[in-house]
Amino acid sequence: MALIDWSDDYSVKVQSIDKQHQKLVELINSLHSAMKQGKGKEAIEIVIRDLISYTKVHFAHEESLMEKYSYPGFLKHKAVHDELVKQVMEIEKNFREGKTIISQDILNFLKRWLVDHILAADKQYSSLLTGKGAA
Repeated sequence: MALIDWSDDYSVKVQSIDKQHQKLVELINSLHSAMKQGKGKEAIEIVIRDLISYTKVHFAHEESLMEKYSYPGFLKHKAVHDELVKQVMEIEKNFREGKTIISQDILNFLKRWLVDHILAADKQYSSLLTGKGAA
């Protein structure tokens, strides 16, 4: 059973961003699956690193579109992105150092963050970007 099931309710109507959001859902679900299956530390670390790496790629793409189309909430949105990257890198560091385990609480944090961020923050730029032809 997936931790997050993609829903059209999450669509921001910008195809490139929706595809990236779906990939982030897939990565969080992979981390959930690895944890549930009792995969080793190394396997979980790889998934966490992939999640961090892809999150950075996604944020850079989203931010470039917000800048290109002069989204007025860009700086605030970018600050939220920067904070999440910082938090997830801290989770990865603590996991790698054996200070924490990947728990259901951490997975729920990632799920809530992604879903809430899409539904609250990302939906705010949707009409502006689609109105200017972002794809």
